[in-house]
Amino acid sequence: MRLLTEEKIATKMIQGEVITYWHRWIFIFLIYQFLFAPLAQSEGNTIRYQTSEEDAPGTVIGNLAKDMSLSLSHSSKTNFRMMKQFNDSFIRVRESDGELAVGERIDRERICRHTLQCLITFDVVNFSKDRYKLIHVELEVKDINDNSPEFPNRESIVEISENAAVGSRIPLDPAVDADVGSNYIQSYQISVNSHFTIDVLLRADGVKYAELVLMKELDRESQSSYTVDLVATDGGNPSRSGSTKITIRVTDFNDNSPVFDQNSFSVSLPEDAPIGTVILDLNAVDADEGLNGEVVYGFGKQVSPEIRELFQVDNKSGRLTLRSPVDFEDKGTYELDVQATDLGANPTPSVCKIIIHVTDVNDNAPEISITPMTSIATGIAYISETADKDSLVALISTLDRDSGVNSQVHCTLYGHDHFKLRQAYEDSYMIVTAAALDRERISEYNLTIMAEDFGSPPLRKITQYTIRLSDENDNAPHFTKAVYEVSVVENNAPGAYITTVEARDSDLGNNGKITYRLVESVIMGSPVNTFVSLNSVSGSIYALRSFNYEIMKQLDIHIQASDGGSPQLQSTAVIRLKIVDQNDNQPSIIEPPLYKGSAEVFLPKDAPVGYLVTQIKATDADEGINAHLSYKITEGGHLGFSINRDTGKVHVSQQLTYELTDNVKVTVSVSDNGAPALTSTAIIHLSFIEGTLPSLPFLAQNGSEELFEWDMSIAIIIVLAGSCSLLLLAIILITTICSRRKKETREGGHEEKEDTPKVEKVESGHIDSVIASHRGKAFDAHPFPEKPPVASNNTTEISCEDGEQTAGIFESNSRVMESKLKGYSTLPGYGKESVRPITIWKGNSFTTISAREPHISGKDSGKGDSDFNDSDSDISGDVHKKDSPPTNNEAATVSISHPDSTAVFHRSLGMYK
Repeated sequence: MRLLTEEKIATKMIQGEVITYWHRWIFIFLIYQFLFAPLAQSEGNTIRYQTSEEDAPGTVIGNLAKDMSLSLSHSSKTNFRMMKQFNDSFIRVRESDGELAVGERIDRERICRHTLQCLITFDVVNFSKDRYKLIHVELEVKDINDNSPEFPNRESIVEISENAAVGSRIPLDPAVDADVGSNYIQSYQISVNSHFTIDVLLRADGVKYAELVLMKELDRESQSSYTVDLVATDGGNPSRSGSTKITIRVTDFNDNSPVFDQNSFSVSLPEDAPIGTVILDLNAVDADEGLNGEVVYGFGKQVSPEIRELFQVDNKSGRLTLRSPVDFEDKGTYELDVQATDLGANPTPSVCKIIIHVTDVNDNAPEISITPMTSIATGIAYISETADKDSLVALISTLDRDSGVNSQVHCTLYGHDHFKLRQAYEDSYMIVTAAALDRERISEYNLTIMAEDFGSPPLRKITQYTIRLSDENDNAPHFTKAVYEVSVVENNAPGAYITTVEARDSDLGNNGKITYRLVESVIMGSPVNTFVSLNSVSGSIYALRSFNYEIMKQLDIHIQASDGGSPQLQSTAVIRLKIVDQNDNQPSIIEPPLYKGSAEVFLPKDAPVGYLVTQIKATDADEGINAHLSYKITEGGHLGFSINRDTGKVHVSQQLTYELTDNVKVTVSVSDNGAPALTSTAIIHLSFIEGTLPSLPFLAQNGSEELFEWDMSIAIIIVLAGSCSLLLLAIILITTICSRRKKETREGGHEEKEDTPKVEKVESGHIDSVIASHRGKAFDAHPFPEKPPVASNNTTEISCEDGEQTAGIFESNSRVMESKLKGYSTLPGYGKESVRPITIWKGNSFTTISAREPHISGKDSGKGDSDFNDSDSDISGDVHKKDSPPTNNEAATVSISHPDSTAVFHRSLGMYK
């Protein structure tokens, strides 16, 4: 009875410890759920679902878009993406709407073993308007009663001494049920018998087992064995059960059994304990002597093979040692029975219950799983170079199989400040961008991720990870120059190569594939593609026509380079094509005018040395050195003539001895300075006449005088403006003077018109005699090319008397000169009236002189009847000025001087043919 009482007390103590321990863990779990589960839900990014194990693949679990009220982008086929983690094959996510479905059969017993709550956690990324949202999904796998209780052996044998006290207990092998919760074993039943019953107990590791309890004293002589059936039943619906047959043998009387110091022990064992570690030294004492008092130790028959592999007990000393390493992560508690038996006949064993608590040691380094948003190769994440700041690159999931503080993990990212870590959940981190990216600057990042737990000492895991930037079309083609200056020689052959332009694009693939084209434009009325062609691939430019410098000196071609990206990017450059002049134009002689390559020039037969015979003028359509002309006499240079190399002026170089009938031929060549030089020639026929032709010998004294070249349009504008101004001023002044004269005439009552007809008659008769005396060969000369000087001596005297004007007019077509001189009655010798002052134009102003002053000359410009081309007056005190030779374009000169009263008329050779 004392033994029975002690056993009951020990059993209750053990039961109390087991229940207290189990309740403590349940309490901690509930506290964890209370504290942390609401926190996860409060973030709004955690959603929980339930599913049953063994559901068929494809079974719909839930829909993220509907359950979280997320907006979907209809323009994109991918709105959701599952970030692969440790258990990534059980669940599938439909990318369009986030529908969750079973991916493969889920066996809860394989995943979570005997854990009460079996959770599969994973993360899903939701894309919305170029932003992302990380959703943490917790899927609870509910247990179904798919496993029946099962005993280790279908039949088993136990022994009990015939002198065993009522209430004696014999532990029986427990049944095994892989299910949990209500689907686990709920009860044991024994078949009806007269001596035994069972008591159901709960082990420290949560296993329910039965003990055989003796209810009535045994008598071996009356019955030596008993057979009972033990049935284990779970709480499923419908319930499942398993049974075993137990044979109970009654052994002969043995007055003393071994007694342990304690009937139960609870010990702790670190999971990193080495093999051979002594767990407990058991001691049992038998009061008998001899073999009946010698005690041996061993495991009870109900101890599982798993425990027998991990632990061993010395049969003589009773020392319990570690046989194989234990792992807290596999199982945290072991309960086993050690029997002490004497060596006597019909021994009655004593049982000591031992509970071994495996304590966690920080022996597991964290595990790292990295799931990139975009990946082509293992261990490499890809992200667009145009990704915004804080864009998700990859998700880091950590797992530490330790518990408590040893399972808490902290991650750190090393490598580059363009990326950073952001904690998503307790054991999840996100790699996000921290700055703008540019693949053309840095195309690849090698990052180091370190996960470290909080154990002592801490364990860490280091993983290398590569992030590559995917190319985007963010760079337009770039020309090396904005303007290319290229030269091509004129008269090139069509199809000739000109140059090659090159643009570069830092992008890759089609984004960096460049094609060239001509920008449409019109040049001189024709499309640009009729002038040049462009190879769209190489950028080589070819001429389609032969260029002429004299027509086109420069050609601007706009080239556009485009890449193959989407959207396409372009840039342009200008090809400034300069046509280089070639010496392809001969000089053209324009003066004197040539007829069939020759011209005839007249000069006095007694022209002095230095006399300007003519000037050869030529033009060259080329430019630069190719248009720099030089003149020389190739034939006839020994005949007494020379030419200025630069100006082309032909002079008399020696005293002439030719007759009027002689005809001298001089060949003049004009050459440019090109390579090779081009030359034009002209034959100048020199004819001699009597008298003096207009010439300016002093111009020949310096062969290197400068020639001023005026732009003809500017010269014409200046001349016209000046002439109009002078004409307007003259009209105003003449009107004023005439008005004043009329007023003076009315006041003085003078009349001075009597001698005027006599003057006109004398002048007219004398001029006709001069014209008659000069008829002959001199008037048949060819045009002389010499241009009139800028300042002409031609003048016309205009006087006003009673509103009438008098002018000297020469008409070349009819060879009739009419001279009407009015208002000169006050000249000396032509009237006896009193002297009156008159106003004339002198130099650049009007001057009032006496009417009796000599040397008043009236000169006609020879340009017709227009008074516009006649000068107002010319007053000179030099009598010899009338001998100055006129220019070739002067048609006639009428000189009236006093006292000789002589009129002299000169007619240009070029006015008559």
